[in-house]
Amino acid sequence: MRALVTGAAGFIGSHLSEYLLDRGHSVVGMDNLITGDVANIQHLTGRDFVFVKHDVTNYIALEGPLDLIFHFASPASPIDYLRVPIQTLKVGSLGTHNALGLAKAKNARFLLASTSEVYGKSEKPVFSEDDDLLIGPPTKSRWGYACSKLMDEFLALAYAQEKALPVTIARLFNTVGPRQTGRYGMVLPRFIGAAKRGEPLFVHGDGLQSRCFCFVQDTVEALVRLQNTPASRGEVFNIGSTEEITILDLAKLVIAALDSKSRIELLPYDRAYAPGFEDMRRRKPSVTKLLATTGFQPATTLRQTIQKTAEALP
Repeated sequence: MRALVTGAAGFIGSHLSEYLLDRGHSVVGMDNLITGDVANIQHLTGRDFVFVKHDVTNYIALEGPLDLIFHFASPASPIDYLRVPIQTLKVGSLGTHNALGLAKAKNARFLLASTSEVYGKSEKPVFSEDDDLLIGPPTKSRWGYACSKLMDEFLALAYAQEKALPVTIARLFNTVGPRQTGRYGMVLPRFIGAAKRGEPLFVHGDGLQSRCFCFVQDTVEALVRLQNTPASRGEVFNIGSTEEITILDLAKLVIAALDSKSRIELLPYDRAYAPGFEDMRRRKPSVTKLLATTGFQPATTLRQTIQKTAEALP
């Protein structure tokens, strides 16, 4: 089949493109390179892969048939979406509208990459797809990203209802692995890089906030299974690990796994981020629906994820 991956030069988009090529599909990778990096897809040169530099907030025109669209175009880290809030909001409205319009014109199956951020400020210990959502105020600019992605979800489901478009929504929790950069504040590559250099690992806040980290190849496998499963149409699915860990314990685990001499230092949020950032204490998904629909659950442990990510980082 022929697939379009928007945000293909990003971390997950590049792994997804590689996965599809490995299984015999033709891939068009699209990215405006605001946060993506061509280095992530250079190794795909010479394969059945075409890169198109394009901003999806502008009309998308592609020649020829198209079977699958994986829509990943969006800034995805706090540093990014606090730095370019207008672009973040535009890609979550105009960009998704354009991508859905292309899917309708090409009669293509559409998978939207959403985010656990849409759960907002809820304090539930485990998040399920049908939970109510509690978004923070617009004066806290981090919530613009959550609202952007939530708008994406409503728009995609509206196309499913009104246009009978085969749409699936994937809410991604923390995904980590090779090609993820600590340059944009992502915690695991930042910790691994510091531990390799023997530098301090800076833990934001008190470090007791907890997350679940899913290896990128597990995430990609889940995405493709959902896209290939008819029962996923018109539905929302969490994708992520259920192995929960505090950020402080994550730092300790990275130091131990790499046998590093680094120390841990706590860094207040107001020194780590621009004004408008607000952190959540827990982010743990329920993946019961994903397992019941696709038979898939993540297989890579956190320690294995750390080792595989460390091996790929310089």
